[in-house]
Amino acid sequence: MAFWWPLLVLGVAFVVCRFLLMLIPPSVPSIEVDASDVLEDGSQTKENSFIYIPRKGRVPQTDKVQCYEPATMKYLGFTQASTPDEVKEHVAQAREAQKIWASSSFRKRREFLRILLKYIIDHQKLICEVSSRDTGKTMVDASLGEIMTTCEKITWLLAEGERWLKPEYRSSGHSMLHKRAKVEFYPLGVIGAIVSWNYPFHNVFNPMLAAVFSGNAAVIKVSEHASWSGLFYFRIIQAALAAVGAPDNLVHIITGFTETGQALVSSVDKIIFVGSPGVGKMIMQKASETLIPVTFVLGGKDAFIVCEDIDLPTVVQVAMRGALQSSGQNCAGAERFYVHERIYPDFVDQIVTLVKSISVGPPLSGRYDMGAICVQEHSEKLQNLVNDALDKGAEIVGRGNFGHLGEDAVDQFFPPTVIVNVDHTMKLMQVETFGPIIPIMKFSSDEEVIKLANDSNYGLGCAVFSGNQKRAIAIASQLHCGVAAINDFASTYMCQSLPFGGVKHSGFGRFAGVEGLRACCLVKSVVEDRWWPYIKTVIPKPIQYPVEENAFEFQESLVEALYGLNVWDRLRALTSVVKIISEKSTKPINAKKRQ
Repeated sequence: MAFWWPLLVLGVAFVVCRFLLMLIPPSVPSIEVDASDVLEDGSQTKENSFIYIPRKGRVPQTDKVQCYEPATMKYLGFTQASTPDEVKEHVAQAREAQKIWASSSFRKRREFLRILLKYIIDHQKLICEVSSRDTGKTMVDASLGEIMTTCEKITWLLAEGERWLKPEYRSSGHSMLHKRAKVEFYPLGVIGAIVSWNYPFHNVFNPMLAAVFSGNAAVIKVSEHASWSGLFYFRIIQAALAAVGAPDNLVHIITGFTETGQALVSSVDKIIFVGSPGVGKMIMQKASETLIPVTFVLGGKDAFIVCEDIDLPTVVQVAMRGALQSSGQNCAGAERFYVHERIYPDFVDQIVTLVKSISVGPPLSGRYDMGAICVQEHSEKLQNLVNDALDKGAEIVGRGNFGHLGEDAVDQFFPPTVIVNVDHTMKLMQVETFGPIIPIMKFSSDEEVIKLANDSNYGLGCAVFSGNQKRAIAIASQLHCGVAAINDFASTYMCQSLPFGGVKHSGFGRFAGVEGLRACCLVKSVVEDRWWPYIKTVIPKPIQYPVEENAFEFQESLVEALYGLNVWDRLRALTSVVKIISEKSTKPINAKKRQ
C-alpha cells in the first residue's frame, strides 16, 4: 500500500490538472474576412439583382461561369473560367508553396485548423446563408451538412491527425527479427480536387483540410453550379493560412467547365473527385495519361431498410430526414425505402402525413422545410422518373406543399413525393434520383430485402432499422456498399475517423478517416537495422558469390528453421543451419563444373 499510495496521488493530481487546463480557453487568433459582397442586406439595386434566366438544354461552355440563386433566380454575378494554361500556372504556384509547407510543424498545422474552427463557429449563419443562396438549401440543412461535418473533421484532425501521419512500426517477420520495419508518410505534392455543388462549403474544406494537414498543397475546382460561394469560402482559407505564416499560393480555388477540370487532372499528383459516374469515367481516362492516383466518390442509391420490430414514429422522422437530405442537394440521401409488410401500411400513412405538412419555398424568405433544386432543369428529370413509375403501375399517395411561389418559379422547386407500388423495373428504383422522392417497397423476409438492396449498380451506403440490433447488423453485413448505419441514417459520415466511399458505380478509394488522410501521402516502407551498429547484415557464407556446393541445402534448412510448423522440426533444421555455417567452405558449384 505504501508503494501504490504516491502513484494514486500523482494520478489524481494529473487528472485534476488536465481538467483545470481544459477550463482555460485556448488563445486562437481571429481572422477578418470581407463578406460585404455576399450578404443579402437589402441594398441591392435593380441593376445588380435582376432575375437570371438560364438557357434551356445543355449550357454552353464559355469563358464565364454565370451564378444565380436557384430559389429566386437573382443574379449573383459571374466568375472567370480558368483556361488550361491558367490551371497549369495555379498548380505550378501551389507546387512551389508546397515545398516550403512540407517541412512545417504539426503545431503550425493545428494552429491553422483552430483558426478555421473558431471562424466557422463564430460565423455559422454567414456560411450557411452563402450556401443557401448558391444552392437553394435551407439553413438547417446547411448547418447539418456544411457546418457540423466540417467542424467534426477539423476536431478529428486536431485530436488524431498527427498520430496517423507519424511513422507506424510493423512486425518484421521471422527472417528479419534483427530489423525494424516501419511505414512512413510523406506529402504527395499537389492534391487536385473536383467537387460537386451539393455541399459547397464542406466539399471545398474536406479535401483541403486533409491535403494541407498532411503537408500538401491543394488546387480545387468547384462546380460551375456553386462557384459564387466557393470563391467566398476561399477567402476564409486564405485568411487562416496567412495568420499562421503559410506560404502564399498553398491553396487555390479555380472555376470553369470540362476543359478546366481536364487540365487540373493532367497537372496534379493526385485527384479527388466527387460527382457522377459518367464524369468519373472521363476523369479516370485522363488520369491514366499521367498514372496519378484517384479517389472517386460517385453516385448513390442508398437503401433504407425498416424491419417490423422498430419504434415507428422515430424511424419515420429519420426516414424523412434521409429523404429530404436527397432533395437535389445530397449524393448520399436515402433513395430506396424497403419496409416490412407487417408495418408497411402504418409506415406509409405516417410518412404521407408528415410529407403533407412539409412546406417548400425560397429558404431565406421564410420558414420552409425544403428549399430549391440547385441544378437547372433537374425538376423536369425528377418528374420524368415519377411519370415512368406511374406508367408501370406505381401510385402517388402524398406530396408536400409549395409556399408562396410565383408561377414562373415552379421549375426550381419539387415537392417531396411519396410513391408506393414500386418495383425494380422502374427507373426510379435504379437510377440516382438526387431529389425528394420517397419510393416505398414492401418485403417479407430478411433474405428478400438483402437481395433487393443489392440489386443496384450503386453501392455507397445503407441504413438498416430493427429492434434487434444483431439482426440489423446481420442484414447490413450482407449489403454490398461502402458505409452502413445501424438504426440511424448517415451517422457514419459524422464519425470522421471512418473512411467514406463506395463500390461499383459509387466509386472507389476513400476520403475521410485514417485511410483518407493517408491517401494524400506517399506511403513508404522502410527497413533498418534494429541493433545498429552491433548487428549488421551479412550474407551467410554458403550463399555468398560464388555460391558453395551446399548452398541449396543451407536454404532448405533455413526455410524450415524459420517457418516449420513443428517446433522439433524447426530445432533440427536450425541445428543443420549452424552445422553448415560452421563447416569449412566447400568448393563453389561453378568450380566443380570447371574440374
